[in-house]
Amino acid sequence: MESRDQNIVFTDASMLITEAAVRSGADVFIGYPITPSNRFYQYASIRFPSFLAGPDEITVMQWMSGFSAAGKFPVTATAFPGLALMAEGINMAYAMELPMLIIITQRLGPSTGSATTGAEGDLMFLKGLISGFYPVPVISHSGFDDALELTYESIKLAYKLKTPVVLLTSKELVMTNKSFDLGQLSEIEPISKFSAKIPEPFLTYKSGEEMVPAYIPVGNDNYQIRLNSSTHNDEGMIRKNDAESMANTKRLNDKFIQRIDEFTFYDLDHQDNSEKLIVSYGISSEASRDAVEELRNDGEKISLLIVNTLLPVPPAITEIINRYKSVTFVEENLSGIYCDIIYGQNIPAHIKKVNKIGNLISPSEILNIVRS
Repeated sequence: MESRDQNIVFTDASMLITEAAVRSGADVFIGYPITPSNRFYQYASIRFPSFLAGPDEITVMQWMSGFSAAGKFPVTATAFPGLALMAEGINMAYAMELPMLIIITQRLGPSTGSATTGAEGDLMFLKGLISGFYPVPVISHSGFDDALELTYESIKLAYKLKTPVVLLTSKELVMTNKSFDLGQLSEIEPISKFSAKIPEPFLTYKSGEEMVPAYIPVGNDNYQIRLNSSTHNDEGMIRKNDAESMANTKRLNDKFIQRIDEFTFYDLDHQDNSEKLIVSYGISSEASRDAVEELRNDGEKISLLIVNTLLPVPPAITEIINRYKSVTFVEENLSGIYCDIIYGQNIPAHIKKVNKIGNLISPSEILNIVRS
């Protein structure tokens, strides 16, 4: 992929993510305007081939499923109040194995919280979003530099595993304007939508070694498609307790866990002989990078792990974390949600947390904890 000539503009990450989605082959944006995701709504209305304004978030998710079933790739963007309303629809799309991208712009909670104050507080809800604790992929970008690539990878993942994918961001990441060189936007080839190989005899939910059924749109001329969000067998017929239906339901978990290496994204800045590690994601990554730079300037050896694949937690991430004797998790929420997801309520003694709500974590607050 080649970059173009320099073209400096003043923009925000919501424009970059919108642009990346369209270039990746997304066909339609369906949205209900909600701050701080409203800029996605604005940009999408201009940039997407098709744009639909939903009357509410429940309707948005039903339309998303309909477009995906018809072979279009739908994108939406919301915040926690909208996500809460979308939960049932996302579960249905998950069970029907419909590719789509759901952008969540985090903001301060609980309830409607503050639409103009950022946060990183939705991760635990997303972990439990699918009934039965099935994993939904949650990918998080940490700034302008990786917004384009991770949007593309999220859409590719949605097709590869036939699933809704969540792109997790936050108010400061997508509403902060910066100077950006559009020449850095690499050319993106649209992702191939439909399955090249169709197993015969074809059944809607029959899968092979890759654990993912063929993706064929409804209304095609060759195959009957039977979509079902209830417990179903390979044919798509409701069967509650037979072995085929139970195996099909378990496969919804296994396809993510067994293929997680294919969508494990992170950035490890390892310093030789360092025994300390800072772990962060999203907007908190910026302060973490500054803190690491200052610590190194003071002669301390320390490494930095920016996590992009937040859920399901990849084994590669925990393997990296376990290499270090002192680990500090930096995230903008009250309790340290990502740390709690990894360790539960039994936090080891060598684990530290930097947490805050109401405004961004500063590098000095990280330094105080790392040096304590």
